[in-house]
Amino acid sequence: MTVVEHLAELRRRIVICAIAVTLAAIVCFFLSKEIISFFVHYYKSATHDQKKKLIFTGPLDAFLTRLKIATYGGIVLALPVWLHQLWRFVTPGLNPKEKRYAIPFVLSSIVLFGLGGYVALLTLPAALGFLLNIGGSQLQPLLTADRYLSLVALMIVAFGISFEFPVVLVFLLLARVLTTARLRSWRRAAIVIIVTFAAVITPSQDPYSLFAMAIPMYIFYELSILIGRLLKR
Repeated sequence: MTVVEHLAELRRRIVICAIAVTLAAIVCFFLSKEIISFFVHYYKSATHDQKKKLIFTGPLDAFLTRLKIATYGGIVLALPVWLHQLWRFVTPGLNPKEKRYAIPFVLSSIVLFGLGGYVALLTLPAALGFLLNIGGSQLQPLLTADRYLSLVALMIVAFGISFEFPVVLVFLLLARVLTTARLRSWRRAAIVIIVTFAAVITPSQDPYSLFAMAIPMYIFYELSILIGRLLKR
């Protein structure tokens, strides 16, 4: 394919992804009240106050919050579509034997993203407790719905993306960009890079979320080496 054909192919894939995200976002908009109620439960657990509520300070804030939740939800709900489109875009550079990994690639990516989101929710109460109490008893938290829900959504997305780490490594092994020998030699550097990455990408910036992200990522790093050895890479 020429450069122009590659760009046309990329545009077509992006348009399909955009349509899928838009349709999924519409669904999530109508379910946004239930989604907000689900996330507020973690705020109540962190504050140990079942009557605790989020606030908004502007007349448009509640509507814009629902739009934001719908957007994040649309991205997550359309995950199978845009992962499949991503794989279809990169497969022309692979040989027929490597193209057969399409279904495992998409399925494992979905499972790992969901696992990352689940770990984010497990970490959320501890992270919120740390953030809400770090200022001491002289500071009383009064969170707006927009900032709180944005934080939760970003944490889910950040953990979901970070848990795609083994998929990226295995893909690079299949494409022969990396080898298991090189990954083994990079172990010490990988620990530093993973911890730094987790510290930067974690929206809450608390130690609980940092280690909850960094430790699984390093485990995935070691698993990728084992998978690479099984694939004789």
